Amino acid sequence: MKVTRATRVTPELATLFEHALRDVTSKRGGAALLVTLCGQLPENELLEHLVTTSALWSAVEDGELKGFVVCRGRLVEAIYVAYPYRRQKVATKLVAALLASSEPPVDAYALPGDRGLKSLYESLGWKARLLTMRGA
Repeated sequence: MKVTRATRVTPELATLFEHALRDVTSKRGGAALLVTLCGQLPENELLEHLVTTSALWSAVEDGELKGFVVCRGRLVEAIYVAYPYRRQKVATKLVAALLASSEPPVDAYALPGDRGLKSLYESLGWKARLLTMRGA
């Protein structure tokens, strides 16, 4: 599997990103995470912004886009793996590529109740250390 920074928005990446947005906003804390990811940007400009700022890494194998990770600064903000490729270590390989980069991440977001992502981070030796509370 090849993990690289995304350099352009392809139809496959746009479709997977759209699936990720729908998936994340349906989960507890997902809408707040989306606000954090977008900042002042309209949601429809987020993908292009992440690609042009080199914040989005993609995992491709045999010509198939399997997933992506958003990492800005030294913070992993989001990981998404397409449903057919889950439980195949795609997320692990995405994070491993980040950890091997010149400025590896030291922090990461995980939504409440996302045990799979929390387990991935724990397998890397990371510990949960911050709980963010927000008003309605």
